Amino acid sequence: MAKKPNRAYTSEALAINARDVSFDWTGVPTEYIPGHPYATHFWNVMHLVLPEGERAMADVLGRALSQIDDPRLQEELQGFIGQEETHASSHESFRIYLEQNGFDIPKITHLMEFIIGQVFGDHGLKGRAGEAWFHERLGIYAAAEHFTAVIGEWLLDNEKFDEIGVDPTMLDMLRWHGAEEMEHRNVAYDVYQYVDGSYARRVRTAFIASGGLLALWLYTSSWMYAQDPTVTRHKWTWPIEFVKDTRKGLMPGIQFVIKEIPQYLRPGFHPSQMGPIDKAVRYLAVSPAARGTEAAAR
Repeated sequence: MAKKPNRAYTSEALAINARDVSFDWTGVPTEYIPGHPYATHFWNVMHLVLPEGERAMADVLGRALSQIDDPRLQEELQGFIGQEETHASSHESFRIYLEQNGFDIPKITHLMEFIIGQVFGDHGLKGRAGEAWFHERLGIYAAAEHFTAVIGEWLLDNEKFDEIGVDPTMLDMLRWHGAEEMEHRNVAYDVYQYVDGSYARRVRTAFIASGGLLALWLYTSSWMYAQDPTVTRHKWTWPIEFVKDTRKGLMPGIQFVIKEIPQYLRPGFHPSQMGPIDKAVRYLAVSPAARGTEAAAR
């Protein structure tokens, strides 16, 4: 039987809405973290991998709307879907920019289309099998949203990007996206709890989501690093660069993902128990893209 969502987090009763953002990439360097090509490609994964995944997630969670009677959760889910669609289109704009600057983007996009279609598609399942697979995908996406929310908080807290001089337009995109991931961090989890709520499925899908995200992130970033014409050192050195850039605070390491799994699997866990939502709200209030001043500044 489906569980009703935890309503203990009334202080986070936020109105979740898609923002009308736009980014002008004119003059933005493809190595927007200066002197750190691998770290740049690590964050390029957001542009290359997330759009298809976010659209697929929005589609699956959208199917849950008819099964939800809670007006607040319905409203939050509709706002969540709008934000995910905006994330996908915004990251696609930089994906196009990378392709225009010589990167072989179609190889990665074809891989993502294959994964979304062949692995996470409906597979023509109907009846009990179709319902079980629908619930499984809700669990996978709820777990994935936990990881994107904690990465979003990491982006908002990170001061190294400011010190090292990350391109301001890209930095705003990363932090705007991260802030919205924090803002809607409860939604996918609450939808899963409402429609399914199985703890055993939550455990299973947590490992599927974390393993899948980690594999995709490492594969895509290393592949982009290997084809980067500006990288003169051996392409197989990416693991060394990964460790160096992690230690310099330019990206979270593998241990970051590993330590989040036990937290997500605590029986009494709820996303609202994570870091204070205030930092996301504050950033969205000043973000040039969210305020509509990004394009005007160029």
